[in-house]
Amino acid sequence: MSTSQLKENAEDLPRYRLIPQAVLLGGLTGLVSVGFHIAVDRGDAFRIRWLLLAKQNLELGPWLVLILALLAILLSIGLVRRFAPEAAGSGIPHLKFVLLANQPLRWFRILVIKFVSMLIGNMGGLILGREGPSVHMGGAIGEGISQYWRGQSRLNRSILIAAGGGSGLAAAFNAPLSGLTFVLEELERRCSPAEFFVAAIACLSADMVCRALLGQNPVFHISIAGMPPLNQLAVFIPMGIVAGGLGVVFNFAVLRGQKLMQLSGLSQSIWWLALTIIVATVAWIWPELLGGGQSLINNLLAEPSLGLRSVIGFWAIRFGLTVASACSGAAGGIFMPILALGGFLGWATGLATHLLLPESAVDMQLFVVVGMAAYFSATVQAPLTGIVLVIEMTANYDLILPLFIGSFTALLIASALRGQPIYNALMKNSLRV
Repeated sequence: MSTSQLKENAEDLPRYRLIPQAVLLGGLTGLVSVGFHIAVDRGDAFRIRWLLLAKQNLELGPWLVLILALLAILLSIGLVRRFAPEAAGSGIPHLKFVLLANQPLRWFRILVIKFVSMLIGNMGGLILGREGPSVHMGGAIGEGISQYWRGQSRLNRSILIAAGGGSGLAAAFNAPLSGLTFVLEELERRCSPAEFFVAAIACLSADMVCRALLGQNPVFHISIAGMPPLNQLAVFIPMGIVAGGLGVVFNFAVLRGQKLMQLSGLSQSIWWLALTIIVATVAWIWPELLGGGQSLINNLLAEPSLGLRSVIGFWAIRFGLTVASACSGAAGGIFMPILALGGFLGWATGLATHLLLPESAVDMQLFVVVGMAAYFSATVQAPLTGIVLVIEMTANYDLILPLFIGSFTALLIASALRGQPIYNALMKNSLRV
């Protein structure tokens, strides 16, 4: 065996030693994500049944809706504040900070409180996504394995936490490549071969568990005939411009909202009361606008009947509720809510395009999925993750060129406007508290 081969094998050895941990990490993260998925779906079903029951009594009904929202908001926030303040929000900024500064991670508390708080808040109607919490819980599982598996170094701990975060995203969306890309682009930007290797195995393992237990259907159901002609791809540039500008507005609103929540107990109480009233009002009038947003986008794709005014109005309501929910202090992510806002934005842009350019034959469903990737790229500023994620969520690889045009246009506009990546900004914001 040559000297170069010996060196190569020596470099590969640590990676192979981490295979059992990576498989275990992916399997456990997949199982937790499956349980989380089922629990959140049951919570959605409970909220729908409660609203149907409330509407059978027009006198007591609004109060029943208000009580559900109030109890859910107070309990979900109270659990986080009492037992694990670091579990607030999506958890991705906290995970980035742990990896960046090699900080301790109270993995079991985060795992339990994240699961329960997100479930209760979603049940009450908050606009919360389960994907960010899945990333946080995956990282927590990685920390747990690093503590109880003998002989783990500090480097191995970092590798397992980052891989756990990626496997959490992979499990949440049935999207292993997206989980791996998220580790490379967002969690560990200077990813070593060992980190890449472990993250790939963990993402694959988590995805296989989820597919075995929940099925292999894509998250979004679309039926696009194929890629539009090259001479019509330019219609996605205006969408990227709009998404870039509104993405910066979203990030600014979330950061300002969090600063307001840090002022005093009175400001927090006013915020929670206003949020309760708004959630209860929307639940009574437009209950379909609540929740993470997956069913909302699927309904839009299946029954494309919303006019331009309606979709702009619904986008504004979801925007306000998403910002308010993200700043409430409850556990819950903004991943799917961002995608839902992007889907509505894409629909509105598509309607406007067809009004201004009647000769354009671009499928409206294509505007929706490109809008999701573009808005994600503008807010998170991780365009490759957004592109790969939408491709895996739709199981349609013909979208690659429109997704690139929309996503990178949005990223350029957000950068030109000096917008900050939302997870980095939230991490820095929390460090100033």
